[in-house]
Amino acid sequence: MKIFKRVLAALAGVFILFYIASAVLLASSKEPLPDFDGPRSAYDTIAIFGASGTAGDGILKAALADPTIRKIHVITRRTTPRIDAGVAAGKVEATIHMDYLDYDAIRPLLADVDATYWAIGLSSLGVDEETYAMIHVDFPARFVETWMDASNKLQASFHYISSSDISEDSTAMWAREKYRAEQTLFALAEGSTLKVIAYRPDYIGPTSEEAHLGQNLLYGFFAPVGVAVKARQIGEAMLEASSRIASIGSGERIATQSIIRYSDAYRERLRGP
Repeated sequence: MKIFKRVLAALAGVFILFYIASAVLLASSKEPLPDFDGPRSAYDTIAIFGASGTAGDGILKAALADPTIRKIHVITRRTTPRIDAGVAAGKVEATIHMDYLDYDAIRPLLADVDATYWAIGLSSLGVDEETYAMIHVDFPARFVETWMDASNKLQASFHYISSSDISEDSTAMWAREKYRAEQTLFALAEGSTLKVIAYRPDYIGPTSEEAHLGQNLLYGFFAPVGVAVKARQIGEAMLEASSRIASIGSGERIATQSIIRYSDAYRERLRGP
């Protein structure tokens, strides 16, 4: 029994040392996003899908605080206090939409949208592959097809929340489907002026209004070693990428640390000189 306890103590010690070393290495290697001197792309009219979820709520929070955004189209199946507050403030136009394989009903509002932020998704637990694929691949693909046909913008961008650790040959169904979603969306934009950007966060910490103690603890544990990002930071990263979209190639994949760098650059830009 004493040997067992000693082994556990040794393993715990090794883990703590590794954790501290990883956190120190990350802190010492952080570099800001390069300064951007080119003309900023317009993104005064945007659309958000999935604003009632964890990531979408953070995106909406960031967008509501952005002074350059004139209108936010929120396409949703249900409303939330933040969506309602945005509507009351006159910045959000909320549209209840139920069929995410058919977007004809919202086609009229798509023409003037500069950027779309897609945060629709669900856990793979208890979900069959066909349903998971429909939600994560077919839903956004059908939208992009409709939007490309309806848009009058010379340059528009679609920002898709994917996931880290995904590949086409993964043993995990969700990882294969998320990868397939990326590839499908990139292929749809190929040869067009639409830019599709995939965001690959690790753990996503909810907004301060939505987070409970357990989620705050998880974020506090993962953030120092670079595998956690706040939902609002994802929104800020999307806004910054939207403003730089002329210099970003379609098919770009932005992982957790780059999301944070884009978010930091966005905040610095809004603070000004």
